[in-house]
Amino acid sequence: MRTVYNFSPGPGALPDSVIRQTQEALHCVPGGHISLLGLNHRTSLFEHILEETEDNVRRLLHIPPEYHVLFLQGGSSLQFTMIPMAFLRGRTQPAEYFHTGYWSNKAIQEAAFEGPVRVVWSGTPAGFRRLPDAPEYHISPTASYFHYITNETVEGLQFDSVPECGQVPLVCDMSSDFLARSIPLERYGLIYAHAQKNLGPSGVTVVILHQDLLAKSSQGLPTMLDYRTHCEYRSNYNTPPVFAIYVVLLVTRWLLNEIGGIKIMEEINRQKAAQLYHVLDASQGFYSGRAAPKNRSLMNVTFTLPDTSVQQRFLDEATAAGFYGLQGHRSVGGIRASLYNGVTLKAVEALCHFMEAFRLQHES
Repeated sequence: MRTVYNFSPGPGALPDSVIRQTQEALHCVPGGHISLLGLNHRTSLFEHILEETEDNVRRLLHIPPEYHVLFLQGGSSLQFTMIPMAFLRGRTQPAEYFHTGYWSNKAIQEAAFEGPVRVVWSGTPAGFRRLPDAPEYHISPTASYFHYITNETVEGLQFDSVPECGQVPLVCDMSSDFLARSIPLERYGLIYAHAQKNLGPSGVTVVILHQDLLAKSSQGLPTMLDYRTHCEYRSNYNTPPVFAIYVVLLVTRWLLNEIGGIKIMEEINRQKAAQLYHVLDASQGFYSGRAAPKNRSLMNVTFTLPDTSVQQRFLDEATAAGFYGLQGHRSVGGIRASLYNGVTLKAVEALCHFMEAFRLQHES
């Protein structure tokens, strides 16, 4: 089989060792004498899997006991709804949001069904090519909560610092850079991230929730949409996504035992992004980066080529050469190379060589 490099925006690349172990578990889970696909969620084996997965996430991020760690379903899209149901419904004070791209817009739309929402900064005038500087926004001290997305996958934008919001509960979608870099957890009331970028396959979403914020949750919510339910039952109220959680377990083991932790993973991710951005910047405009340089994402490198015909030729030749998933999002077009944890330095180096060769062949 030829080598294929996965630069897909999601589901993203997984480490080779994780894929091999998953293949083995599909036949027989270690210690279980049964396929992973038939593992019952009420067995002691799955309870141990769930416990170790939570423990590993806690170790990687140094999560103290006052935070709950949950493994839920519905992706980040369901969190767009669950969060305002829990912390905005019935309130008179608005929830405040950054509108920094495609996915933050989705979150804002869902929150508006539950209560008042105020957009404190929007990237619309700049075409979502940059993020706000501190003097450009003000978060009300009475806001129900403040929500932002650390990394906009579509536009290739990433915050390199945490917005200041005082005592207002800080809520954050970290779907595309969770476990890819260190975070100051103590600043947050709630963090969520679906798995299919850096953690595993689609089907499970990690939620990290401070107990003080949980205590402020609305009453009378549907059972499955109430964070208290999942905290009480330790993510095992209904049948959880057993397969996806098991792969997340393997990924967290890989981060701990093969990579050596989040700080080392972050440095690898910075090296990958630096190599690819160097190719863009050295191309003298043949490759044009979409995001403002100071707001460039380490996870999603977005760019365009001189015209649509050259761009399509790039995609066709890249696919033929074994580079998968480089098509930009339908809302912005262009090219997008996603550099999630499972993407290796070797894969990025190969893409850089391909891009340099393509430029030399096609530049006018």
